[in-house]
Amino acid sequence: MAEWRSVSPNRELDSNSKVTEDADSRSKSEEHFYDVHIFHCTNERPATHKRGSCVAKGSKELCDYMCRRSMALGLKRIRVNHAGCLNRCELGPTMVIYPEGVWYTYTCEADIDEILKIHVMRGKRVERLLLKPDQGPRH
Repeated sequence: MAEWRSVSPNRELDSNSKVTEDADSRSKSEEHFYDVHIFHCTNERPATHKRGSCVAKGSKELCDYMCRRSMALGLKRIRVNHAGCLNRCELGPTMVIYPEGVWYTYTCEADIDEILKIHVMRGKRVERLLLKPDQGPRH
């Protein structure tokens, strides 16, 4: 499996379709359609549901903000998607970032900005927003 690399606005492809990376990138690996693919839970349940829902906590608006912000930052080869239920709504809103499979909870635009700048651009985890595998029930 290819090693994950951060997304830089300065990435280009050479004539052999391999990534030509700038000085801030961490590795040269096989080409992927997207370097980073982010899924936001945008599941909606009734307001009285015991598990709640990420949509009621602002996930759709914050997902849209992340998409616009990533474009404004000039990030390439990134995809930000609305997703169905990711089964962690009690901890939400939630997102998962691939290829690493790192889960975050977030509540505001400042959290989104931090995830983009620290995780996506620099390849480091935002510890205060991380969701650990053992957090929350498995359904």
